[in-house]
Amino acid sequence: MRQGGAVVTQTTAKPSPPTAPAEDPFFRYGWRYVLRPTPDDPQHLEQVPLTLDDVLHPDVGDFIVHSDRHETDRMYLNAVLRARLEASGAAIVLSDVRIAWDIPDLRPHGPDVMVIPGIAAWQDWSAFDVAVEGARPALMIEITSPETRVNDLKRKVAHYARAGVAQYVIVDCIERGGARRVRLLDYRLAGGVYRRRAPDAAGRVHLVIANLWLGVEGDHVVCYDERGAAFGDYATVVRQAAAAEERAQREAMARTEAEERAQREAAARRCWRRVVLSIEAPDRRHIYNQSVICAAQRDQVMAALKARQSGHETPNRVPSYLMVFERLFRSSPRRRAVPCIAEGLS
Repeated sequence: MRQGGAVVTQTTAKPSPPTAPAEDPFFRYGWRYVLRPTPDDPQHLEQVPLTLDDVLHPDVGDFIVHSDRHETDRMYLNAVLRARLEASGAAIVLSDVRIAWDIPDLRPHGPDVMVIPGIAAWQDWSAFDVAVEGARPALMIEITSPETRVNDLKRKVAHYARAGVAQYVIVDCIERGGARRVRLLDYRLAGGVYRRRAPDAAGRVHLVIANLWLGVEGDHVVCYDERGAAFGDYATVVRQAAAAEERAQREAMARTEAEERAQREAAARRCWRRVVLSIEAPDRRHIYNQSVICAAQRDQVMAALKARQSGHETPNRVPSYLMVFERLFRSSPRRRAVPCIAEGLS
């Protein structure tokens, strides 16, 4: 959401313990609502400014202020990675979701983007608990902001290594003279500590789990596939992801319909076989000989034969059912060959 021209991130509201008072009338890091009962209102919530430590270890419900450029890059990365990984089930991608670790004394974080393999189904998490879910991120991406940059460049390097995150990438945005310069920092876990790797000759960082390359064009980030083709801007990626999801849904629906149709046809063949076997042998041979009928008219013939089998019709009416077969075959406008339900009968 936006507040006074700035972009803020919000999760589900939840009262949190009071934070030490901070002299920050402009809420430069953001804010949280703390339960502070008053004589008139026992449920009174007071808006309290966040500290730098609060931004590092957020509570569910905190509002953290970001620039518009920061949000554009975050949404772009989230969209590209989701399109790349979630359709295949390789991993889930979460953005601005609080993560609680299974490491003693390591407090929760709120990364810009994280990629987590080993999760069967995506849920609408506002907080992800590693111990509960039994999975941890393989990739963290943080986009720095001028006033909280120290958290991403220093403290989270130690914290994410301790948490066992295989790769930590920092999109470091440096504001100078009104211009925004972006550099990429790539940390890989080795022996329980991070080793920084230099970008490749094109200045790009390999995002291992997604097999994508992250680069910089002007003042924003761009992802490239294994052929070096760039993914478009956020709007383009979202449209492509939506189109891919729609295609996948259509294909899944077509497969389901084909399977259901095959099951119905198999059931119909079994039923017809039982019905035809109940008819006297000479008449059954005649049915076999006249069994090329229009598929759309099977139900009509089947109903007639079911009536014959159920005893609602007398045996002397058998020739009328043979006439039904002959009439349908001769009058059918399409005459599409249909596998005979009595095929193979003698």
